[in-house]
Amino acid sequence: MKTQEEITALSATDKFSFLCAKENSCFNQCCANLNQLLTPYDILRLKNALNMDSGEFLKEYCVQYNGQETGLPVVSLKPDYKNELSCPFVSELGCKVYKDRPASCRLYPLARMASRNRETGKITEYFALIKEGHCKGFERGKEYTSKEWIKNQNAEEYNRINDYMIQIVGIARGIEPATFDESIKNIFAMTCYDIDKFKMFISKDDFKGNEIAKSLGYKDEIFKDDETALLLFGLDYIKAALLRIKDK
Repeated sequence: MKTQEEITALSATDKFSFLCAKENSCFNQCCANLNQLLTPYDILRLKNALNMDSGEFLKEYCVQYNGQETGLPVVSLKPDYKNELSCPFVSELGCKVYKDRPASCRLYPLARMASRNRETGKITEYFALIKEGHCKGFERGKEYTSKEWIKNQNAEEYNRINDYMIQIVGIARGIEPATFDESIKNIFAMTCYDIDKFKMFISKDDFKGNEIAKSLGYKDEIFKDDETALLLFGLDYIKAALLRIKDK
């Protein structure tokens, strides 16, 4: 059972010790009482790890709803309602998708916040340590700074791609939520979360004449074998579309 948590801000040089291992008496407890938001890159990695189409993955493992801040769709992992709201990918031996686990799981017990300077585009990172009462991981393990932990957990690529969403959310916050009708929400959800459907969408001949696509230098051959590049193009596409809505 999860207990109260303590959150402590970390400087760039602050260190912490941590090791999550099945020998810990708390093993798997952090995978219950789940409230797990998923980023577009989380979904891309997970659906490929499970060898699923993105639409199938969303239907089987996810819940989609409109975010309070923007009114645009967000996606969270559907917990096991019959088993303490646990993660659907947890087993007695640990995470079944560990190599492709979501960013927030990957960074735990580190929390990362990021902000973007509108003038320079520079991303500034802020870090905090989450200490939950049940967690025994702090009693063992090597010492890490925040940057060292991110590298150790192979989270650099996750952070780089997830930071694209900072710009998108920032633009969306400046638009009245009522502006987003169902067609806009559907395009947003497809582009950000349903990459296989988006791949089919951009393969149509009329997309090649799309003004936003042309302004982004769209060339379909770039994305045939590189879903990460396709996702980044999709996020740029959504960003440009939102800017057009905002400027109207």
